[in-house]
Amino acid sequence: MLPVPENCFVPISEIISVEETELNKKQRNIGKWQKMTKLHAFTVYYVKKARNHRWRCSDVTFWCVDEHLCNQWIQALKELLEMQKSRPKQLLVYINPYGGKRQGKRIYEQKVAPLFSLASISTDVVITEHANHAKDNLFEVNIYKYDGVVCVGGDGMFSEVMHGLIGRIQKDSGIDQNNPKASLVQCNIRIGIIPAGSTDCICYSTVGISDPVTSALHIIVGDCQPLDVSSVHHNNMFLKYSVSLLGYGFYGDILKDSEKKRWMGPMRYDYSGFKTFLSHHYYEGTIAYQPAKHTLGSPRDKDSCRTGCYICKKSEQQLAEQHKDCGLKHEEGEEEWKVIKGKFLAINAVNMSCACPRSPKGLSPAAHLADGSADLILVRKCSRFDFLRYLVRHTNQDDQFDFPFVDVYRVKSFQFTSKLSEDNESNVMDIGKKRFGQFCRDHPACCCNIVNSTWNCDGETLDSSAIEVRVHCQLMKLFARGIEENCKDEAAYSQNSAEQLL
Repeated sequence: MLPVPENCFVPISEIISVEETELNKKQRNIGKWQKMTKLHAFTVYYVKKARNHRWRCSDVTFWCVDEHLCNQWIQALKELLEMQKSRPKQLLVYINPYGGKRQGKRIYEQKVAPLFSLASISTDVVITEHANHAKDNLFEVNIYKYDGVVCVGGDGMFSEVMHGLIGRIQKDSGIDQNNPKASLVQCNIRIGIIPAGSTDCICYSTVGISDPVTSALHIIVGDCQPLDVSSVHHNNMFLKYSVSLLGYGFYGDILKDSEKKRWMGPMRYDYSGFKTFLSHHYYEGTIAYQPAKHTLGSPRDKDSCRTGCYICKKSEQQLAEQHKDCGLKHEEGEEEWKVIKGKFLAINAVNMSCACPRSPKGLSPAAHLADGSADLILVRKCSRFDFLRYLVRHTNQDDQFDFPFVDVYRVKSFQFTSKLSEDNESNVMDIGKKRFGQFCRDHPACCCNIVNSTWNCDGETLDSSAIEVRVHCQLMKLFARGIEENCKDEAAYSQNSAEQLL
């Protein structure tokens, strides 16, 4: 068996496919002695890792004069690939043709579909035609015949698929989603994200890059990354699920304002962000939270969540042991709640780092994907200059929690009630008139009387100012493996594999 000139070490788990190959004339003219014999060849398509977590499909061709030997190699490699049971064989694909720059359909057809075909993955493709099309469809189709669901779009498209899939599982299991204390059934059908939106925060935070080809290859090799999901309720009524950001105040105001300017495209976030920063609104309210005592890390440590994260694994084990030993009733005892009242510029709860190209570390750099907790970040009333210093630290390596007006807690559940909701004996109009003078003194530039913000729930608005949030440990799974540590020497990484193609 004659390989290509340079050695290529590839783990079986990262081989995409093996195909018999017809050598062209140029390939056959590699030696005078071979011109008299017929050569037989096969090509191995595999994952090639590049910088910044980018993956590409590469290939290497092997040939020999013995047809039987060549067929033996092909058969052996295909049998090894069949043993990779985590790989999907049939996928349900939803494409949002309107999201981002309206490139979802083109990205899938040109960059993703050929790779799925190469890996012998069959697909049923649905082009969404309106909002919640994918969510509604997931309640109708036989989801159990698929090995996974793929969404082509941005964070909004992912949220829609996630709500449909989790909701369908709870419905089939007889779980009432309106009960905030219900133990939700884990969703074992993985979701794949092909980034094609204006924001791809979830993909960036779980893969390390927003790249359609990289995400498609993670799906093909069958990666699996558990993910925590937070449920949001108001007065025993289910509102939304969240996997990245729940933001009240600054990020809620940005979203509310930007929704009115969708005609501006992605630039609307910059405009609304600048406008919201200048307005400098603060909001009064009460936070009650339960500390996540089962977790090993803290929001201010340096242990970032990476592939095979030991903190996520240990936290899951400890949480399961607590539930087994003490029971859920004791676990959620009233004595464990801690209460904070104040005036806040921003209240953020994140299940992941919320990293993106503009903020490579995210809102909470040490947040974990699957440890059963969320990082609750409270930014109290401060000057515009101090708030700007805080925002700037999202883009650099400084400790963004190292301010006297910023508090961060690792929690498993929390509740928030705005000052307006607490004063329920008065109607909204009376409260607005009563506080008009006060808020104008606080914000003379805008002369406003805004007393309530909006919750930003993974890029969608929630108008309920009083909410109850609970983190569900590893409720769902993605076709991802978390962000890998940067390898200086990719060849050295490959050589550590137990199974290699020589």
